[in-house]
Amino acid sequence: MDYLHDITAFMPGVIVAVVSLIAIMLEAFKKDVNIIYGVSILGLAAALAVSIFSLFGDAGTAFSGMIVYGGIASFGTAVVLMGALFCVIISKDYLQDHGLHHGEVYSMVLFATVGMVGLAVSNDLISLFISLETMSIALYVLAGIMHYRKEGAEAALKYFLLGAFSTGFLLYGIALIYGATGYTNFDLIAGAADVSMLFVAGAGLLLIGVFFKIAAVPFHMWTPDVYQGTPTTLTAFMATAAKSATILAFILVLSRMLADNNAANWTNVIQIVSIITMIVGNLIALAQDNVKRMLAYSSIAHAGYLLVGLAAGTAAGYTGVLYYIFAYTIMNIGAFGVIAFYERNNDLDFTEIDSYAGLGFKMPIMGVMLSIFLFSLAGIPPFVGFIGKYYVFAAAVNAGLIPLAIIGVLASAASVYYYLRVMVFMYFKEAHKEYALKSPGVMFKFTLILLAVMTVYYGIEPVLPTTGLIELLTSFYTV
Repeated sequence: MDYLHDITAFMPGVIVAVVSLIAIMLEAFKKDVNIIYGVSILGLAAALAVSIFSLFGDAGTAFSGMIVYGGIASFGTAVVLMGALFCVIISKDYLQDHGLHHGEVYSMVLFATVGMVGLAVSNDLISLFISLETMSIALYVLAGIMHYRKEGAEAALKYFLLGAFSTGFLLYGIALIYGATGYTNFDLIAGAADVSMLFVAGAGLLLIGVFFKIAAVPFHMWTPDVYQGTPTTLTAFMATAAKSATILAFILVLSRMLADNNAANWTNVIQIVSIITMIVGNLIALAQDNVKRMLAYSSIAHAGYLLVGLAAGTAAGYTGVLYYIFAYTIMNIGAFGVIAFYERNNDLDFTEIDSYAGLGFKMPIMGVMLSIFLFSLAGIPPFVGFIGKYYVFAAAVNAGLIPLAIIGVLASAASVYYYLRVMVFMYFKEAHKEYALKSPGVMFKFTLILLAVMTVYYGIEPVLPTTGLIELLTSFYTV
């Protein structure tokens, strides 16, 4: 029966949706946040297991062609769920220390994850819009959790106003594309699309909405304020899972809706946005003394690196982007996780880089793990960030976009300064005063160690004599 096939194809999203409803009911009647926390972890873990299992199954479409499953859809779903799971696990201790450990927080994370999973598998403009708004509305709420602080209220207001503004572009673009082609399904639009001004305008407005969600320049101004004002572990959720889901939707739009003769028309646009995003993100990050704002501008620069692979418009480019979002999720959650650990000490201010002086020796394991994550974000071998950048830049070179690749490499080299600057303070500056740090929880410490191990392992895995992740991703485009 078709409806059973449809539900099975979207099973990870169904699991997370059901668990999110259970979490709300538990909050309403049980009011035990620890139970909700445990249920959230179990639900995300079950959905992740299902999505990993589906990686090795058949690919196709479901819900009358509105979603795709298998292949890149399953991989994207797995990356999103992995990011959500790790962020939920490391959130408990941080939220407890800041008085924010409430069941509603986990419910909003789960609802946002449902939207992200929908984005990662969307094959229709309607499902893309519904998924994007499901994700965005939940993230607006999470950004304003710390509403009693000026930074928290500012984060929620800016994110909501600019997000609603960008949604207008997206929705108007969808309307124009439908008016030009008569379809909302990506595959049907690809067959009916022409070079009419109506279709070009609609596709352009649609891309503006996507550029906003991935924080590409010049649609990035909300990012530093939102990242700074949101609780750090939830910032990690926004920076990784939300960006990964939107990039996956972007891949599906480019490879399925704007395929063949239409894809080339947008290559120059994506190249220009990519160049500006890499340059602006890295230049402004160089001047930041606030660590969270530095990582915010860093995430903008990473959006530019991702766009390099998308600009290539080839199977190798899309494969490189898929690998990069996996790498970015691992190392960025790890970096934000260590920063969240330091911020748990409420009597100290660990937002400014000066406060990191001497921290490398206060708790050596945390200092080493932060160094691993920052080295990886900078693209230094043998960490996973280097491999991710190598694949997207190599794809650009093979596609003939050599100037774009050169600019990307130079921008990445510039980023080494502000990542290493944190480590200089940690290991080569003396602490301003004596203080004691809280001990990390078992789950928190285990998760960060796992992320550090993955960052190292997947940095050397491509040279091991085994069938690795990149071979699996490449197979999605060769079957």
